[in-house]
Amino acid sequence: MYISKLQKSWGSTMRCKEKLTPFEYHVMFEHGTEPAFTSPLYSEKREGTYLCKCCETPLFSSQAKFDSGTGWPSFYEPIAPEVVEESTDTSHGMIRTEVHCAKCKAHLGHVFEDGPPPTGLRYCINGVCLKFIPDA
Repeated sequence: MYISKLQKSWGSTMRCKEKLTPFEYHVMFEHGTEPAFTSPLYSEKREGTYLCKCCETPLFSSQAKFDSGTGWPSFYEPIAPEVVEESTDTSHGMIRTEVHCAKCKAHLGHVFEDGPPPTGLRYCINGVCLKFIPDA
């Protein structure tokens, strides 16, 4: 069971590598971070859905997006709880909660407990990890 799960994840990662830029791959699969205020999605105001750039799983809705002032697209909740997974990140001398795409395991960003109502959460997501699809 574990080996087949690992092989599936590895295969997904390799397929993603073929369609991502080197920087996108670095952020999504080597746990990099894009510089603040560099993603055009930070200031995106249209209604729509944000997908994982690798596997195109719908992750966030524009209805949950808010301006956190941090320089990264921020959301107070994912489209559904099961589309993201969380893990503990102890890099850079901090303890944070890292957010991954549940399907392809790509690193998306972090979630913090300083967001607005109704959840009080701030999903701080690297824009290079997302593909925006505007509503028709």
